[in-house]
Amino acid sequence: MSQAHVVVIGGGIAGLAAAAHLSGAAGGAARARVTLLEASERVGGKLHGGEVGGVRVDLGAESMLARRPEAVELAQAVGLAGALEPPTTAKAAIWTRGALRPLPGGQVMGVPGDLDALAASGVLTAEGLERARHEDGGAGVADDVAIGRYVADRLGHEVVDRLVEPLLGGVYAGHADEISLRAAVPQLLAIARGGGSLVEGVHELASRPRTVGTPVFQGLRGGLGTLPGAVAAACVRAGVELRTGARVDELRRTPEGWRVVTGDGVALSADAVVLAVPAPAAARLLRADAPAAATELDGVEYAGMALVTLAFRRADLPVPPTGSGFLVPPVDGRRIKASTFSSNKWGWLERAAPDTFVLRTSLGRHREEAALDLPDEELVARSLADLGEAIGLTARPYDTAVTRWRAGLPQYPVGHLDRVARIRAAAGQVGGLALCGAAYDGVGIPACIASARTAVAALDRLLTPATGASVTERTMGA
Repeated sequence: MSQAHVVVIGGGIAGLAAAAHLSGAAGGAARARVTLLEASERVGGKLHGGEVGGVRVDLGAESMLARRPEAVELAQAVGLAGALEPPTTAKAAIWTRGALRPLPGGQVMGVPGDLDALAASGVLTAEGLERARHEDGGAGVADDVAIGRYVADRLGHEVVDRLVEPLLGGVYAGHADEISLRAAVPQLLAIARGGGSLVEGVHELASRPRTVGTPVFQGLRGGLGTLPGAVAAACVRAGVELRTGARVDELRRTPEGWRVVTGDGVALSADAVVLAVPAPAAARLLRADAPAAATELDGVEYAGMALVTLAFRRADLPVPPTGSGFLVPPVDGRRIKASTFSSNKWGWLERAAPDTFVLRTSLGRHREEAALDLPDEELVARSLADLGEAIGLTARPYDTAVTRWRAGLPQYPVGHLDRVARIRAAAGQVGGLALCGAAYDGVGIPACIASARTAVAALDRLLTPATGASVTERTMGA
């Protein structure tokens, strides 16, 4: 019996993970013959490395949550176990009310669970702290609510403006008053539904014992941008046909399965397809055969952001910055929304370039993306101006790089998970089709890899040999 052929469209980390699990490159038996098509000239999506000032650095995502296992497991499966390295420091700050203030402990995505630690941080004004100490009760949340509105009702707007907003902004580049509690911070949903004290619930959550020796985050020596190449190499060794520069212009259902046509006119036949592309691209490809899914995908909005990477000579920094960096609440009206002191945060980077200090800033968020259209030199100037005010930086970098991620981060408003359920239900009715990526189950790297596993599992009935049934019959749901 012939092996099913699956075409994976999209070579970001979700598409690569799907190809790895289908081909056996991530461990286990091969489920299918796999072709992966990526429109750009490289794989990896927002996992991207480059050289700034003669130093290899990440120009996209730089760390992955380690207390979810999916990303670490994939890195280990493709030979990067020895390259895993946690941050050297996780001591972050909030730049607010004219000073760098320590990020208070005992919080979950900015929602405080220790009001004494919050008071000691100085992040809130006296009025804001007093409001937080007099938590308003109320009925539990029935289904879903915007994080910002829920927390503001309980603890006051200042907690949202100066803590929740900058922390959420670092993940989604969105607005707390719109982002879904159920989709973005599900660990708080049980507290919200119970209707009890939010502070006490967060305190209990933050105080739960954790596995000894397990870091919260992990990086990779040489940067997280090395992960896609390692996964791609493992896929190729496992027999995956991997093509870059292969934009898919047409995807159509056929009696035998799927017809996939690339921009250069090459047509492929597939028993199944995994769509691992952003929502707008998925909507375009599904318009003809899954119009209900396409309509829902059209409703997924995205935020854009720019990363500015700056390389300084350590000799030019009499007092190098300390800690891992800082977040910036939008309410303070600054130009940057965060800065990471990469040379402090990653021991591998400091060892590789001991005479260089690398830091980076980020600018832009949902519906506030005008900065992305500014020239590189202006984004660098804005970053340096804010860094001068925040940490007293007066040195000038000897090299810089600006990386723009337009429509880079999908937004998760209230009702997002219901939308995802409708998308998957509509796609499931077509047969031999699964979707994965940041638009569905989480924007973090482990969540994207988990969504790839979900997509592969959705095709298991098709890919598992059935006595007396051909691949075509299984594809058509016979």
